[in-house]
Amino acid sequence: MARVERLEARVSPAQKRKIEFAARLRGTSISDFVISSAQDAAARAIEEHRTTTLLARDSEVFVKALLNPPGSGAQLRQAARRYRKRTGV
Repeated sequence: MARVERLEARVSPAQKRKIEFAARLRGTSISDFVISSAQDAAARAIEEHRTTTLLARDSEVFVKALLNPPGSGAQLRQAARRYRKRTGV
């Protein structure tokens, strides 16, 4: 993977020391640690957004279905009749 873009950030001395320490613990360079951490954070943020969006949309669809249930189709009515006939219910 060719790296063609540059990303710069200003950090405090304390932040830099913490990042350097974490990179050493992982046995990686500061750049690789920052890139990996940023990618992980980006993936989490995207997934959280998708989950929240889907939950809201799914909740809306669910409530609409509860308030306005679709009518039973011919196949469902036929299956219910067969069930009642077989079970005597």
